[in-house]
Amino acid sequence: MYTFHDLEKSMRAYLNDYEVQRVHAAYEFSDRAHAGQQRMTGEPYIHHPLEVAGVLSDMHMDYQTLMAAILHDVIEDTPTVKNEIRRKFGRGVADLVDGVSKLTQIKFDSREEAQAHNFRKMIMAMSNDIRVILVKLADRLHNMRTVDALPPDKRRRIARETLDVYAPIAQRLGINSIRLELEELGFAALYPMRHRILTEMVRKARGHRKEIINKIRTALKRRLRQEKIPAQIIGREKHLYGIYQKMRNKHLSFSEVYDVYAFRIIVDNVETCYRTIGTVHNLYKPVPGKFKDYIAIPKSNGYQSLHTILFGPYGVPIEVQIRTREINEVAEQGIAAHWLYKVGGGTDRRSSHKRAREWLKRIVEMQTTAGNPQEFLENVKIDLFPESVYVFTPKGKIIELPRTATAVDFAYAIHTDVGNSCVGVRIDRRLAPLGTRVTTGQTVEIITAPGAHPNPAWLNFAVTAKARSNIRYYLKDLKRHEAIALGKRLLNRELEIYDTNFDKVDKSIISRVLVEYHLQGKEELLHEVGLGNRMAPLVARHLLGDDNSTLQRKHNGRDSLPLVIKGTEGMVIKFPKCCLPIPGDPIRGFVTTGRGIVIHNQTCPNVSEFRNQPEKWVNVEWASNIETEFPTNIRVEVTNQRGVLATIASTIANQDANIVHVDTSDNDDRYTTLKFVVEVHDRKHLAQIMRRLRSLKHVSKISRK
Repeated sequence: MYTFHDLEKSMRAYLNDYEVQRVHAAYEFSDRAHAGQQRMTGEPYIHHPLEVAGVLSDMHMDYQTLMAAILHDVIEDTPTVKNEIRRKFGRGVADLVDGVSKLTQIKFDSREEAQAHNFRKMIMAMSNDIRVILVKLADRLHNMRTVDALPPDKRRRIARETLDVYAPIAQRLGINSIRLELEELGFAALYPMRHRILTEMVRKARGHRKEIINKIRTALKRRLRQEKIPAQIIGREKHLYGIYQKMRNKHLSFSEVYDVYAFRIIVDNVETCYRTIGTVHNLYKPVPGKFKDYIAIPKSNGYQSLHTILFGPYGVPIEVQIRTREINEVAEQGIAAHWLYKVGGGTDRRSSHKRAREWLKRIVEMQTTAGNPQEFLENVKIDLFPESVYVFTPKGKIIELPRTATAVDFAYAIHTDVGNSCVGVRIDRRLAPLGTRVTTGQTVEIITAPGAHPNPAWLNFAVTAKARSNIRYYLKDLKRHEAIALGKRLLNRELEIYDTNFDKVDKSIISRVLVEYHLQGKEELLHEVGLGNRMAPLVARHLLGDDNSTLQRKHNGRDSLPLVIKGTEGMVIKFPKCCLPIPGDPIRGFVTTGRGIVIHNQTCPNVSEFRNQPEKWVNVEWASNIETEFPTNIRVEVTNQRGVLATIASTIANQDANIVHVDTSDNDDRYTTLKFVVEVHDRKHLAQIMRRLRSLKHVSKISRK
């Protein structure tokens, strides 16, 4: 069992006497606080925080981090409060402990909501002090080492969370040693049978590899010695989760993955790294397109190395990583190896920490635009899995993006304002659509315009969390403005019957109604009406007062005025796919909670759903000067002839109409049905198109369905 004596031995390798004493004081306090508590393994509870501190001590973390590790559960699992820790050990340690602690005092509707809230709290604390996540990672690592003591359902849930969130965070921060162990333990807990089978397959295959590994290592050593390059050569064993992921994602057999021989060559300096890559390429032929220079262009987590794949003896592929000793230390320990709180630090040290800070800054920006903690957690998960491409700004700055990123993602990576106002893009000086995927080495220039704004269609191809969260944030804000505007129109339509409008209603009456409805202000009231959460006629009656004589005196004898539909109202006026009404169609509006008003064609079968709910009906009519185009359906039956689809599509296009979608289905050997979704101005425009189609030779039947 790990004891404080073991921790002290590790600490004395790099901490002074005072710092060791402070950690010991934290241990004694935690031991008293957890007295009588046991873990599921049956061990005294204090064993867990000691192990967590041991993990961090192996990473040579500062004494305050070790104190926080030993105290990390006292707020959550004992009566101890944060102020008591602050009095005894200082604000820094207290803030660290609080940042790691879960929100146990708040009741949540679901486990997922609680997880999302706790994760958001941890990220916010982490943005102030990155040591919070290091304590949390060490905590999760020891929990995973003892996860077998938990019930199967809880074990699987924690393993899934570890693989989805904590292992990727460790990778993002460049802490490779913790990331690999979290992945192995998570894999074993989540898929025990797959883990067991793969372990046995690796054990059996390992014996057949020794001869080839020794031959390759000997050849590499001999060639490097000839070139007078001092180097350490390490044969790397692929870890099980990595093998499993490659087999699953690339649909490979075990032998195809495991028959790759991996080596790491560690040299003195960066210049020697490049000499070494030339040497190994002379020894074994490199595989084209498989050389990656992460020294010149490091990954966002600070990872640096030269990667290459070679054709080895007997045709076996060889993976080689080449790096310096310092780079290797960063790759294993991440930002902890180049810690901000340590004295000194060169350019690499500062840039490594800067990259981690930039990632954290991006995460904090995301949480300000996320609608709720669950959405924030999903955005972070997206950001944690970037297989990167590297593209250039016109000034030569390198921007790292996920492998499937588009020009829109690039725009938001430059700045949120650039993303929000982009209207076009030049890739390698050629105009391209904003949805174009970018690839490594391209130069991307974003074209912006004042007054431009995000398009909802961008969500179909934007992949980065920053782009998606900012587009969603804008659309939510836009929908709110549109709902407020619609709410005011609906209220004024009702109030106009009584020769008044919302702006003329006495402020004291509005205040009384707001209190009655438990709303904060006028805009919130209009927003509720616009979204259909409150009925405009009822709100109007409240605003005018419930005195019938007053209402009758103000009433001018008119019926409710129709709401004029222009088609430019935005997301709070919807045209459903069931009937796709267009100007000229008889229409009826229906208020739907949370969505605004849905406009149906009066002949639509779905209108029958609202017959017994007259309070949801809204009298609507088309505006007289509509310039917007509306989608509608055209169903065309044609004889099976080569080129008939092209003829129909060309005819529609010649009538100044845009085809949004087309679907085909064969009725029999003679006839085919073509279903088009076409954008038209109104019924007159549609009739013109249908008349022209009906005159075509191979059209046997045409209808609007």
